[in-house]
Amino acid sequence: MSSIAENVRRVREEIAEAALRAGRKPEDIFLVAASKTKDAEAVRQAVAAGVDACGENRVNELLEKDAQGAYDGAPKHFIGRLQHNKVKLVTGRADLIQSVDSTELLELLEKRAGMLDIVQPILLQVNIGREETKGGFLPEAADEAAAMAASLPHLRLEGLMAIPPAWENSGLPWPGAKNYPYFDEMYQLYIDIREKKYDNTHIWCLSMGMSGDFAQAIVSGANMVRVGSAIFGARTASQP
Repeated sequence: MSSIAENVRRVREEIAEAALRAGRKPEDIFLVAASKTKDAEAVRQAVAAGVDACGENRVNELLEKDAQGAYDGAPKHFIGRLQHNKVKLVTGRADLIQSVDSTELLELLEKRAGMLDIVQPILLQVNIGREETKGGFLPEAADEAAAMAASLPHLRLEGLMAIPPAWENSGLPWPGAKNYPYFDEMYQLYIDIREKKYDNTHIWCLSMGMSGDFAQAIVSGANMVRVGSAIFGARTASQP
């Protein structure tokens, strides 16, 4: 079985290959280790192997692993759906909240960050596949959401995040092949919003691509990828 360090090295090689294919620098791609269900020791190994950040989908996992010092040496991102009643637990603790998916959540984050007298970095999640089961702003609403985020003094918008539809890979030329149109649409949306040059923003990040399709995402313009199973191994059937 490959070690986490070996897996990180292999992922870095694939990132470099995809970046060079797109005429970009490998060092410009930010690697987030998505450590859902993995313990603190596994996260420590990923940090030691040189990932750029760690991402958690669940608030309780972020709190537990943070208390154990799992993220020491790397920023921690919240990448899952953030329930409104847990905003107070994540604001100020996560270095970046990637999954801001509604105007209501923007307002709650602003209120909490104001109470803490901090500026919380965020990404807006875009529902690029227009899926009813996923959160996020519809693409046509993303610009208005960005303008709203820019108006909130205790939030700093740093970019966009998306999770394209999941596909069965059988019969495809390579994993993630069907996601190119979604990735391309996200990149254009990211460029359009960045060019608006809203005040109170620092838009630099397009977070898209996971273990099965991060190379395709990079080719389409992603500069941040969230990789879980390719680093930590697949979750077992008993792990939700």
